[in-house]
Amino acid sequence: MNVPHDTSAATAARLTVKSAEDMRELGRRLAALLRPGDLVLLSGELGAGKTTMTRGLGEGLGVRGAVTSPTFVIARVHPPLGDGPALVHVDAYRLSGGLDEMEDLDLDVSLPESVVVVEWGDGKVEDLSEDRLRVVIERAVGADAPTVVDGDDADAADDVRSVTVTGVGERWTGVDLTPLG
Repeated sequence: MNVPHDTSAATAARLTVKSAEDMRELGRRLAALLRPGDLVLLSGELGAGKTTMTRGLGEGLGVRGAVTSPTFVIARVHPPLGDGPALVHVDAYRLSGGLDEMEDLDLDVSLPESVVVVEWGDGKVEDLSEDRLRVVIERAVGADAPTVVDGDDADAADDVRSVTVTGVGERWTGVDLTPLG
């Protein structure tokens, strides 16, 4: 991973992630900044790396159970192995009703003592908290995309992602996100 972009704003960071393992490592680093009550929204196209990042978050938080996509169960709770917070991992892809539909999941009850990560949560769960971390994962293009010399590098080029992490609200004011890089 490297940080080629301007990260002078204390509540925003833009990173280039070059592999799935780097995405997991970014999740582990992000976990070090999180505390109970934090809401993390993950956005990106199918296959962007949202669940891979959440696996790293789970490793960094030290939670029980393998972190897998909760697409069909909507939400999974991973209890902590130690003193840290539980990880509530939600996939809102199939939900269309916004916060009303999300209320059935009782995320507002889980949020104070857990770290809640919502994939596909944009426009659906922002009302859960004024403070949240928004993570947008995009396939790298332009200057961030590697030059493919031959067909052997095509898979490596497909793994490169541009990740923008933005803190929203008082909780993230003044938080230094540069350790993510």
